[in-house]
Amino acid sequence: MRQADDIDELVPGWERDGLSPSLVAIIELSKRTSRLHQLFERGTRAELADLGLTYAEFDVLAALRRAGAPYRLKPSELSRALLLTSGGTSNVLQRLTKAGHVAREANTGDARSRYVHLTPQGLAQAEKALAAVGRVHEEAMTGIPPESIRQAADALREITAPLSHRRYQ
Repeated sequence: MRQADDIDELVPGWERDGLSPSLVAIIELSKRTSRLHQLFERGTRAELADLGLTYAEFDVLAALRRAGAPYRLKPSELSRALLLTSGGTSNVLQRLTKAGHVAREANTGDARSRYVHLTPQGLAQAEKALAAVGRVHEEAMTGIPPESIRQAADALREITAPLSHRRYQ
């Protein structure tokens, strides 16, 4: 027998309202993924606040860290990777530059563009933040069998892969 959650309590009402079984399943998926997102995001934002970072700043530091040594990208590459506008990216980069976490450098191959790179301080901050966010995610999933998490991640991939080309902003 499958384990019930609080979303299951809502299903009879949706069914009484005449929603089709396929729409009920879609709404259940939406509600459950939203709950997971809220659980991860609350803990993540709290940890990042303790490090003096916003979620957007963390995203930039993490993207630069993920790029690998020398931990640099063009601002346009960051905007695309993070689904931010160029103005939004510029604002975050200004804050991170002021904090000493990133610096800008000339692109010797193209005088029209510049790179943004992690400073040593920024790399250390990125690693602290990544470790903290990892702990949040692990703590949130405490007690859930790893094979259940893997199965859920794989099932969600089947749903999100066909949607990857869609952009909702």
